[in-house]
Amino acid sequence: MKKFNSKLIVPGVMAVLALSYSCKDYLNRTPAGSLNTVILANKAGVDGLLIGAYSLLDGTYGGQPGNTWMTGTDNWGYGSVAADDAHKGSTPDDQAPLGQIEAFIATGSNGYLDPKWRVMFNGVQRANDVLRELPLVKDGSVSADYAKEVTAEARFLRAFYEMDLAKLWRNVPYADETVTYDNGNYNIGNPGPVWDKIEADLQAAMAVLPATQPQVGRANKYAAEAFLAKAYMFDHKYAEALTALNDLIANGVTPSGAKYTLQPYANNFNPSTKNGPEGVFVIQASVHDGSNGDNGNSGNTLNYAAGGPASCCGFFLPSFSFVNAFKVDATTGLPLLDTFNDSDVKNDQGVAADAAYTPYTGTLDPRLDWSVGRRGIPYLDWGNMPGASWARDQLNGGPYIPIKNVYYKGAQATTADTYEGWATNQSNANSYNAIRFADVLLWAAECEIEVGSLATAEKYVNMVRDRAADKTGWVYTYVDPNDPTKGRTTTPAANYKVGFYGTYASSNGQSNPASGFAANGKDFARKAVQFERRIELGMEGHRFFDLQRWDGLYGGPMGAGFMAKQLNDYFAHEIKVPGFPSVLLNSAHFIQGRSELFPIPQTQIDITHGKIKQNPGYN
Repeated sequence: MKKFNSKLIVPGVMAVLALSYSCKDYLNRTPAGSLNTVILANKAGVDGLLIGAYSLLDGTYGGQPGNTWMTGTDNWGYGSVAADDAHKGSTPDDQAPLGQIEAFIATGSNGYLDPKWRVMFNGVQRANDVLRELPLVKDGSVSADYAKEVTAEARFLRAFYEMDLAKLWRNVPYADETVTYDNGNYNIGNPGPVWDKIEADLQAAMAVLPATQPQVGRANKYAAEAFLAKAYMFDHKYAEALTALNDLIANGVTPSGAKYTLQPYANNFNPSTKNGPEGVFVIQASVHDGSNGDNGNSGNTLNYAAGGPASCCGFFLPSFSFVNAFKVDATTGLPLLDTFNDSDVKNDQGVAADAAYTPYTGTLDPRLDWSVGRRGIPYLDWGNMPGASWARDQLNGGPYIPIKNVYYKGAQATTADTYEGWATNQSNANSYNAIRFADVLLWAAECEIEVGSLATAEKYVNMVRDRAADKTGWVYTYVDPNDPTKGRTTTPAANYKVGFYGTYASSNGQSNPASGFAANGKDFARKAVQFERRIELGMEGHRFFDLQRWDGLYGGPMGAGFMAKQLNDYFAHEIKVPGFPSVLLNSAHFIQGRSELFPIPQTQIDITHGKIKQNPGYN
C-alpha cells in the first residue's frame, strides 16, 4: 500500500488513513458502504480522509490500475509525447499503448487511458468522502471554521482532479458528493464540458482558504486562484482570468508566505531547491521515507537515460523540433518564430559514442540545456552528456534525453531511491511544479493580448525572458569535461543569447524596438507568447493542452485546425531528419475534429451501459 507522506498535511492521523483506504480500486466499489463512518466521525478521521485526497495529487497509489507512469499528473505522456515536445523513446514496441498515443492511433481500448481515468476519479471520490464525512462529526472535535477550511480544501482537490480529466477528455462526468452509485457504476453521463463546475469549486475554495499554510504542499488561497485562472483559460474567459492573474502577480504568496517571483531557472527542477518562490502549487515528492519509492516522483520512473543516472529505461526523449525551437537570431537574440525548423541543430544522431563530436555552435536560448540533455554539454553535475552510450535505442528514439526530472549526482544519496525494488535510483524527490509563476506571467500575457494591452503582454514575456538572459543561471563548461568534481569554468557551455521584444530595460540583454507587440499587432503577439510558453515550459506536460485550448474548434483564438496543422507539420519534420527512421511517427496523423481529445476508455462506456458517450470521431 502506498505510504502517504505525513509532511504534506497533519501528522498523527496516519492510522486513521490506513483504516480508511485499502489498495482496492476505489471506483469499483460503493464509497458510502466502504467507509466506517463511526470511526471516521471525528477530527482525526476527517484529517485522515483529507490526507488520502491529497495523496493522489501525484496521480499514483499502491495497488492502482495500470502503472504509475500511465497516471502521473505531470502528464508527460499525454501532454508532451502526444505533442511536439518529445518522442516516446525506448524501442518502438516498448510501452506500445504510449506509442499509439504518440502517433494518434489510440482507441478507447488503449491500455493507458482507463488507468488514468480511474485514478483521477479515485481522487475525485476521496475529496467527496471528506465532504460526506464532515456532517457526520457530532463530537465537537471539528470547529465550524475548521469545517469550512477542510470543505474548501476538498473542493480544491476535487477541482484539481476534474480539471486533469477535462484536459484529456473534455466531456467527463462531474461527480460531487451527492452523486450516487449502482454497483460501482455512475448514474450520470458526460453531457459536455464541466469548466463551470470546476470554476465554482475553485471560487468557493479561494473564498475560504488562508493566504498561507503551515504545511508545505497544502493548498492556500492563491493556489486556488491560480487553478481558477487556469480553468478560465481553458474556458476562454480571458477577462475573468486576467482579474485573477493580476491579483496573483500583485499579491500572491507561496503557502510558506514568500512572494511569488522568478527564481533561477534550474532551481525549479532540482530536488534540493524545491518549493521555492516560483512554486505556485507544487506536488510534493519524497524518498527514503519507508514507502519503497512510492512517494517519489514515480510517474517519471521510466524517464532516465539508459546508460546514465539510474538503471534504465530510455523513455521521454526530446524531439528534434523541440530542440530547434531554442535557436535564436544571432543579432537580436529573439526566437525564430517562423523559421526555427528550417534546419536542425547539429546533433549526434547516428554518431558513435567514441567518435569525435563538436556540439552546435549557433546561437541558442540557454533554457535548452536545462531542458534537454545533448552530447558534449554538461548534464547537471554528471559530466558532459556522452551521446549514444546513454541511449537505449538512438536510432528510433533520437539523440536527446530528458533532464528536468533528473536529480543531481552530488545529491543522489538523499534525493534518489530505488522504486518498488526493481528500478535503482529511479524514484526521486523532484517535486512537480503543477503551476509556477512563469506560467502565471505567460497566461497574463495571453489575456492581455485578448482583452487588454499588448504593451503589458510584452512586459510579461520580457520578464520571463529576463530570467533566462541572466548569465548567472546559464550552463557553463567543466574545467575537465570528464570530471565534474573539478568545477565549471566561466565559459558558457554553448553560444547563448537572449534578447527582448520592444523596449525593455535590463542589463541582461538588448531590446529590439522593431519587434514590439504593439507595432507588430495581435497576431504577432500571440505567436510570440505561444512560442515563449513552448520553450519556457517544455517537457513539463503542458504542450498538448496549450495547443488544444488555442485551437478555434473549442473557442480558442487561433481558428479551427490550428492544432492539427502544428502537429502534422511536426510529424512531417521529424520523419525527414537524416538517420531517424521514426517507426512510430511514420504512421502518425492528427485528424482535425477528433485528435484534439483523447478517446474515452471503452471500459467506462461499458460499465455505465452507455451513459458515458465516446468522444467525437472515435468508434
